[in-house]
Parts: sequence; C-alpha cells; structure tokens
Amino acid sequence: MTLREQARSRRSCPHLTGRLVPRRRGRWLVSFYRDRIYPQLVSALGDPKPIREVRRRIVPLAQGKALEIGVGPGVNFVHYDPARVSKLYALEPSPGMIRLAEAQRRRTQLDIEFLGLPGERIPLDDSTVDTVISTFTLCTIPGVVEAIRGIRRVLRFGGKLIFFELGLSPDPRVGRWQRWWEPAFHAMFAGLYLTRDIPSLISQGGLEIEQMERVYLTPFPKSWAHSWWGTAIRRS
Repeated sequence: MTLREQARSRRSCPHLTGRLVPRRRGRWLVSFYRDRIYPQLVSALGDPKPIREVRRRIVPLAQGKALEIGVGPGVNFVHYDPARVSKLYALEPSPGMIRLAEAQRRRTQLDIEFLGLPGERIPLDDSTVDTVISTFTLCTIPGVVEAIRGIRRVLRFGGKLIFFELGLSPDPRVGRWQRWWEPAFHAMFAGLYLTRDIPSLISQGGLEIEQMERVYLTPFPKSWAHSWWGTAIRRS
C-alpha cells in the first residue's frame, strides 16, 4: 500500500487517526470525576461547621413520610428525628453518592428507601409525602421550576418543603462577584449556580414560603456564601 493509499484509508476510518480518542478520554474523565472524585469532594468539603449548624436546625423539622432530593453522601441522615419521620425516600441519581450515603444510613434508625431518577419525574405518586427536604439541590439541578412543581405534586396538601440553598445576593457588588465565580463553581460542583433567586423560583413552582432566613455563611467569601433556609408549604 502506498503512502497516499494509507492516508486515504485513515481518512475513511477516523478511529485510526486518533481523532476520536480525545473525545472518548474526555467522556471517561467527566464520568470518572462525577462518579468517583466529586462524591468524595462533597463528602470532605460539603459539611463544614456553619452549614452543619443549619442542618441541625432545619432537618429535624421533617415529619411523616419524607422525601429528600439530592441526598448526596447522606450527611443529613443523622439529623432526622426517627420518632417524627416514619419513612424517608432518598432521591439520588449518582451511584457514587449512593455508595457514601449507604454508610451514613447504617448510622441511623431511619427507614430509608433509595430512589433513582429514571426520568425527569420524581418516581412517587401524587400527594405521597408530608415533607420534602432540599439542601444545596435547588441551586444545582437544571429545570429547577419544573423540579419544584414536581415537589409540589408529591407533597400532600399542607405538606412542607424544607430548603437550604445558595443563591443571588441582594448586594450588587456581591452579585457581580457571584457572576464572575459562577462558571468555575458550575464546572466543579456538578452544575451549581450562585445566582439563582431561590425564593422567587419556589414561588414560581407553586409553593408558598412560610418562613425564611437569609445569611452569609461565615467564614466563606460572601460571593460563595449567600444562603437562604426555611420552609414553604403546599396550600392547594
């Protein structure tokens, strides 16, 4: 085979040129980071003292049948009151996160059932749960208004969403820094947005905010740490 024929053969079989290898390697690296590195990163860095103190305040408010969306490595499990929560549905699509959450489950007396996310719809019937818990999930997931409408669907009338989320500061100077940092956080922390108006999005999703607090979580930079926590209720 001549050099010209060899070159023509490579063009007809692009896998021989190596042009597809970087793409495959890139997909493999993204998958490896998402399933192996990111869960360990969240487990190590995602529950510092200021955040843990808020978890201790709000998670015990859950009662009845509860659904936690975006369970992650399961750091909230130890804060539920087994005397108040009869069952916890733990929604988490990442196998790497579930492996870590399984270890946390063994530290509790909760009746926990892990749920995957085979589609975009929460795999529970309408009006199934009394409480939904979201900590640093609404600031991450795509299609957040539709997700909140899904939360409303599975909540019983009078049921509550307990939330703890990062989002856009009312201070314009902090907001500018949040927009500057957001691409890096979005890439490193599985799609995290620093500039979502979480209270507005909750209202758009059909829930009524019942009580809420806003704070900058110290000692972190303000552009990383503007947060809300509170409860929202399904009225109708």
